[in-house]
Amino acid sequence: MSKQSIFGRVAQLARANINALLDSAEDPQTMLDQMVRDYTDNIAEAERAIAQTIGTLRMVEADHQEDVRAAQEWGRKALAASQRADQLRASGQNAEADKFDDLAKVALGRQMGAEQEADAAEPGIASQREVVEKLKTGLQQMRNKLGELRGKRDELVARAKTAQAQSQVQDAVKSIDILDPTSEVSRFEEKIRREEAKVIGQQELAASSLDAQFESLDDLGAQAEIEARLAALKMGKPSALQIQSPSPN
Repeated sequence: MSKQSIFGRVAQLARANINALLDSAEDPQTMLDQMVRDYTDNIAEAERAIAQTIGTLRMVEADHQEDVRAAQEWGRKALAASQRADQLRASGQNAEADKFDDLAKVALGRQMGAEQEADAAEPGIASQREVVEKLKTGLQQMRNKLGELRGKRDELVARAKTAQAQSQVQDAVKSIDILDPTSEVSRFEEKIRREEAKVIGQQELAASSLDAQFESLDDLGAQAEIEARLAALKMGKPSALQIQSPSPN
C-alpha cells in the first residue's frame, strides 16, 4: 500500500462521523461492534505501514547524514592535500606539490558529489517527514476514535440492558394489574355492602310490619270498645263515656 493511500484511509477513518453513522444504522449495536473490529484491524494495518514508512525515512536520513559526513571528510582531505602541496612547493618540490594539488582536486570533486547527493535528498526527506507526522497524527486520531467507538458501544449496551430491564418491570406491573388482589377485595367488599343493605332493608320491612300489627291491635281495641258500649246501651246502662245532658239552671 502506498503512503498516499495509507494517509487517505487514515484521514477518512479519523474524520468518520460516528453519530451520523449510528443514526442511519438499523442495528446500531451490531454496527458498532463491526466498526470496532474494522477500526482495530485498520489501526493495526496502519501501524505496520507507518512503521515501515518511518523505517524508510530513517534509512534515507541516515544516507543523508552519511553524505554530509562524506562531504565534510572530503573537504578535510582536500585541505590537507592542498596544505601539503603548498609545503612541498615552498621547498622547491614542485612535481610533488602538483601531485598533492591533484589529490586536493579529486577530494574537492568527491566533496561536491556528496554535497549534491545530500542536497538532492533534503526535499524528499522533508516531504517524507511531513507525511510521517500526518500519519502519526491520523493514527492517534484513529486510536481516539476507537476509544470513542468502544465508549459508544458500551453506552449503547448499557442503555439496551436498562431498556430491557424497564420493559420487564412494565410487564411485571401489567401482570400485577391483571391479577390485582385489591380488585378481589373490592368485589368482596361490594358483596358485604349488598348483604348489609339487605339486612337494613329487612329491618325496615320488619319495623313497618310491626307498626302495622300495633295499628291492627289499636283497631281491635276500638272495635271492642264499640261492642262494649253497644251492649251497655242494650242493657240500659249508660256508657261511662255517654255525653251528659246539660244541667237545668
